[in-house]
Parts: sequence; C-alpha cells; structure tokens
Amino acid sequence: MDDGFLMEVCVDSVESALNAERGGAGRIELCAGLVEGGTTPSMGLLQVVKQCVRVPVFVMIRPRGGDFLYSDREVEVMKADIRLAKLHGADGLVLGALTEDGRVDTELCTALLAVCRPLPVTFHRAFDMVHDPLVALETLISLGFERVLTSGCDSSALEGLSLIKRLAEQVGRFFLPGGGITERNLQRILEGSGASEFHCSARSVRDSGMKFRNPNVAMGASFSASEYSIKVADVSKVRTLNAIAKNIL
Repeated sequence: MDDGFLMEVCVDSVESALNAERGGAGRIELCAGLVEGGTTPSMGLLQVVKQCVRVPVFVMIRPRGGDFLYSDREVEVMKADIRLAKLHGADGLVLGALTEDGRVDTELCTALLAVCRPLPVTFHRAFDMVHDPLVALETLISLGFERVLTSGCDSSALEGLSLIKRLAEQVGRFFLPGGGITERNLQRILEGSGASEFHCSARSVRDSGMKFRNPNVAMGASFSASEYSIKVADVSKVRTLNAIAKNIL
C-alpha cells in the first residue's frame, strides 16, 4: 500500500489473475461462480494462480450460492476447504455466516476463524444481508476479522455509500467497499467513504476461440451467458481504476 490505497480484484481464472496483477492490483480474491457472487474455487486453480502471480491471493470460502445460513455438512466442507486452501498457499481467506434471524453467526465464525489462523480473514458481503449492520460491525471486530467487504447493504457500493461512510466513521478504515465499482463511480466512492482499499472485478467480455459452435445447446440455465463469450479481468480497466485511486488518495 505504498500509494496509500490497495485495489483488490476478484477473479475466477488464471487469465484474470494475471491481468489483475499486470494492471496494478495489490491483492486478488480468488473465486469460482462469480455470477453467484463468488464460491470456493478449485484447489487446482489456486495452485496454478499462486505459481503465476506474486500479489497476495485471498481465497473465497463459500460452499454454494444463495444465503449464508449453513448446515452442519456445509460447515464441514468449509473447514476442509480452509485447510486445503492454507495447504496450497492461500495468503488469506474470505468467508461469512449468518443466523436465521440475520445476525452474524458468532459461534460458527469463531470456529472458522480458528481453522483459518494465522491467516488474515475478510468477512464477505454476507454483511450486506445482516439485520443490523451497526451491531454486526461491532461483532465482527470483536471476533477478529481484518476487514469487511460491503456494498453498504445496498445493490452497489455507490447506492450504499452513505452507510459505508457512517460505518467507517464508527470504526475507521475497516471497510473494503465493493459491488458495482467502475471507473465512472470509483472517485465518488473513495472520496465519500474515505476507504484505503476497494474491491472490483474490472471485467470485459471477450469472444471464445471456438470455431465450431452449436447454437442449440447451452451448458447452464437459459439466462446464463453464452459459452462462446468469456468474462475476464481487463488489464486496461484495472489500470484505469488504479490511476483514478492514485489521483484521489
């Protein structure tokens, strides 16, 4: 953070990880399933990404999309994934869990943090689904999370900016604004929140290299993107966001 800020880019491929680093990212959040908000990546992906980049790689620990209320079996999966991520070189972990009434699940988070240590841990955007963010914030600090990734409990960090600012005033620079950050709104978000870090995907769509294409078959749900278009972190977008942040901070 020599420039006074840190840009974290969430990625789901080796190509995106390389592009993020080339563009100036200071940290990578490694995920699968970005269309679902991010799920646990394969350990093969983690291994290869760690071989290819030098910046810290934080690994998402989320066994499925959807809510953040987990069964006992899902908790077993999360603990196993944490151990494997540590074994394969993760520099930090990203996780979160809530109770059925929308509060931080302190018992589960304490247990997961114990497995994560000594690595730093970010509480992810499960925070945006809590019943009372002010109470949740104090809970997360007391549990020992290093930071909270949040859009301010709204659809994007720009819409949730007033809450992010309010929470930041309460505890200082504990927040990592993320959700819908682009070159068009980054300046407003950083100036409005006073954040020293921010989180983005900075992706563009590129065309597949496939020459033969079967238009009658889709590998996912009907609303999913075409198999012949691929979203990857865009070096130029990452560089632009980096330059904007340097100008501000």
